[in-house]
Amino acid sequence: MQDILFILFSLLTLVFGILVVANRNPVTSALFLVATIVSMSGLFVLLNAFFLAAVQILVYAGAVMVLFLFVIMLLDLPAEEKKSIKAFSVIAGFISAGGVVAIFSSALNRAGMSAHLGDPQLVGDTESLGKLLFTDYVLPFEVLSVLLLVAVVGAILLSKKNLN
Repeated sequence: MQDILFILFSLLTLVFGILVVANRNPVTSALFLVATIVSMSGLFVLLNAFFLAAVQILVYAGAVMVLFLFVIMLLDLPAEEKKSIKAFSVIAGFISAGGVVAIFSSALNRAGMSAHLGDPQLVGDTESLGKLLFTDYVLPFEVLSVLLLVAVVGAILLSKKNLN
């Protein structure tokens, strides 16, 4: 049953992720991003990381997506008009994607599957996660908070109308 749920959540994550990029309406694309985040939290639940699943939904699907929607509304982005797709762009895209898949598959083949990963540890332990986050990873945590602040200020500056 767990394998079936893993395949289901993985497929939902991939489909919603593709719809985020393929959709031309920015608000609909943001809502597909919420669906992607929720299906990813289902994967965290299958890994017994319940705290990460809850944080994924509360922080990303809740707070960050509300911020994204405010930015989209402030910028007043129109839906993109239909543009003709050139054959060269499609061919170049498929060649690029094929190259990336070839590089990943050759790296996986060279790495092999015989590596010993060690004994599994307790998954979803919030105490060890908090200690790691505020000791070893405090600099990336603070850099991310400053980056989000800069993004909000930039969005506000971009949305201001010229008052001249």
